[in-house]
Amino acid sequence: MEVTRTKLAGGVYLTFHPAQKFKTSLLSAQFVTPLRWETASACALLPALLRRGTVSCPDMGTLSARLDTLYGARIDCTVRKKGENQCTGFVASLIDDHYAPGGERLLEPVAALLGELVCDPVTERGRFVPAYFDSEKANLIDAIRSILNDKREYADSRLLREMCAGEAYGIPRLGDDKSAERIQPQKLYSLYRELIGSARLELFYSGSASRERVEQALRTAFAALPREDVRDTAPAAAHPARETPHSVSEELDVTQGKLGMGLACGSSDHTALLVGNTLFGGSSNSKLFLNVREKLSLCYYASSVYHRQKGIITVSSGIEFENYQRAYDEIMAQLRAVQEGRLEDWELEGARSTLLNAYASMGDSQGKLENFYLGQAATGNHETPEDLAAAVREVTPERIFSAMKTVSLDTVYFLRGKEAAE
Repeated sequence: MEVTRTKLAGGVYLTFHPAQKFKTSLLSAQFVTPLRWETASACALLPALLRRGTVSCPDMGTLSARLDTLYGARIDCTVRKKGENQCTGFVASLIDDHYAPGGERLLEPVAALLGELVCDPVTERGRFVPAYFDSEKANLIDAIRSILNDKREYADSRLLREMCAGEAYGIPRLGDDKSAERIQPQKLYSLYRELIGSARLELFYSGSASRERVEQALRTAFAALPREDVRDTAPAAAHPARETPHSVSEELDVTQGKLGMGLACGSSDHTALLVGNTLFGGSSNSKLFLNVREKLSLCYYASSVYHRQKGIITVSSGIEFENYQRAYDEIMAQLRAVQEGRLEDWELEGARSTLLNAYASMGDSQGKLENFYLGQAATGNHETPEDLAAAVREVTPERIFSAMKTVSLDTVYFLRGKEAAE
């Protein structure tokens, strides 16, 4: 059976993935809103706060007890960035009906609990419980600040913020700590009411239940959801390439330099750019890995990512401070090699194989499928993994080289140690 997407109510959509091979079912509810600095941190705080309790289960203890009666079902809160949208909500995992003791049905009560978390949170005097608010706000601020402890993640985030300054794509999924510190309880509750009334809700189900049953369970669970003035999601606009590359250098107490490079893509041939990036730095058989890291030992790690939604490629590498120029030059040299088609036959076939294996393995994980289809829905794309795999098989070397020739250096970010400052 094929994956289907249907509209259940105003701005509420269900992506239904029928599957008999899993011992679990997965149910996801995600609100999709345009990323904005003013609301990113507040929206990121909401699912963790809502997960603290409902009117019928007003604390973590009673909520856990309810889940225990459902044979250890789990409900986790999530915050993700898809294109220029922020996706916040819950992912539930439960025993599939085929494996439930005594043929008990778990879909309906788990869906009902999801609906309670979203529509009926525990409150005090028209706002969130103060103790829960204070605790989760502190957790969010800690999570944002802890990114600095992972220098690779920090450098990658800083590169995107510099490259896409003034664009929603440059906003981190959790926002920033200054915005998080300013969140006030009453304003957050008002944002919550606005979110559930106006944001698109993307639902996803993977399991053995029939589509009719899933639709009925979710319609019942979210019957109280207000649908006042549903707003559109934000389409990702292609990043406009700079005429002159923008360079940023930052000093922190680090022993290993982080060189990040942002590249603008002038082609709309996404499949060709995807394969081209895989050749360049998107796999362990790529030119960056085999040449810059392995052969020349200029980097502790070197890889690249193609951001389809924005038409950009970002390079991430860890280097010795004194190797900055050599690493920079060699990364650009490997890009030129791909652009000029200086490849061995095995390199192109290896890149295809890497991507095809990734698409094929997606069907073995309900979590990967949920994440994939959420990204497709949030960014207005409709291809299945099978569609994307077919496109990869068909793309020609000429298309790849032509698309990669439109790739140009846009932004350079270098994180170095204070002792290396000039």
